[in-house]
Amino acid sequence: MQTKVADMKITSIRPWLIKSGGSYWGEYLFVEVTTDEGVSGWGEITTTTKLANRALCTILRQIGAAMAGEDPARIEYLWHKIFRSFTYMGSRGAAVECVSAIDIALWDIRGKVLGKPIYELLGGPVRDEIALYTHPNQAKFTSKEAVVREIRDIVESGHTGLKFDPFPHQGRTIDGLSREQRDGYLEGSMTRKDEREAAELTALIRETAGPDVDILIDAHGRFDVPTAIRLCRSLEEAGQIDWFEEPCPPESLNALKQVREKVSAAISWGERGHTKWDFVPVLENKLADYIMPDVTWTGGITELKKISALCEAYYVSVSPHDAAGPINVVAGAQVMMTVPNFYKLETSEWNLGKYDHLIDRPLDVSNGSLKLTSKPGLGVEMNRDYLQAHEIELP
Repeated sequence: MQTKVADMKITSIRPWLIKSGGSYWGEYLFVEVTTDEGVSGWGEITTTTKLANRALCTILRQIGAAMAGEDPARIEYLWHKIFRSFTYMGSRGAAVECVSAIDIALWDIRGKVLGKPIYELLGGPVRDEIALYTHPNQAKFTSKEAVVREIRDIVESGHTGLKFDPFPHQGRTIDGLSREQRDGYLEGSMTRKDEREAAELTALIRETAGPDVDILIDAHGRFDVPTAIRLCRSLEEAGQIDWFEEPCPPESLNALKQVREKVSAAISWGERGHTKWDFVPVLENKLADYIMPDVTWTGGITELKKISALCEAYYVSVSPHDAAGPINVVAGAQVMMTVPNFYKLETSEWNLGKYDHLIDRPLDVSNGSLKLTSKPGLGVEMNRDYLQAHEIELP
């Protein structure tokens, strides 16, 4: 491409809220940054609630008006310009998620203009492919036999790590929400009966997966301190678990510290962490063995690279979170191609065919690893016809 980066200007920032049965929450939120030279880039910030997605669309429209005319090559400058504009109302949460999507799109544009994949612009690859861990479809856990079939499918696909939430009542209810979401996370307890069922499920999955597969437990940040300690110890005995993820709500690192001191399992933390500043005290206080930022929530490609470098200084492994769409997966992978202290990248399912209609080519996740191409930018293009046909209209 012959376009000069210095001559290019941003013309618009457009949110695309897309209805999709492939999404855990029924929709995806993508962001397109367009320029006056006809080059566009894509980002993503699919969140966990429909309310949040719509609020982000409103914010993005306002940011787009303020960004018109800016040079898309000034990625670091634009990151701070957007982030600092929210300082007085809180730059975490919604603000940094908008930054994330725009940042990913700007790196996509940069790669397209220079004709290189993003990982080449971040220092070049240190590996050939990206190891993955994935999730079983727990809706299929209707019997012991069904659990065994689902876990065997994952192992036979070549994945060497799988993650699940074994705790009862985390499933969907009629109104589309888990009990915790519906009631506002009012309590962090767990009955002895539910604890026993979780331990039995974990033991069955460990037995089925075998000794060579990493078993990762997601507590979804919802337990109080004594419950988290009790549950982790129970699962350690049941299934030789390889990490216990986000045992307590993220607001209190003191709670995380108390759990950390009383359990033996490795602790994973970070999908609710926003920017490098949230991760510094976790690293300084030795509160986690694995750090799992989400590239679409923590500040984009720019910030994920910086967080990874912080972790490298502490010899802590990075394992990006992913629970959304294809841009989430690919953007995290682009960074992890360049990160020495990388563990595995999360995917929501072992077979990512659910993304095929959204992008121009299927993602290659054969044998439990993602193979990025040498195509410029993110390496994938969104299927605009599908997006237009399934876009959710907003006021």
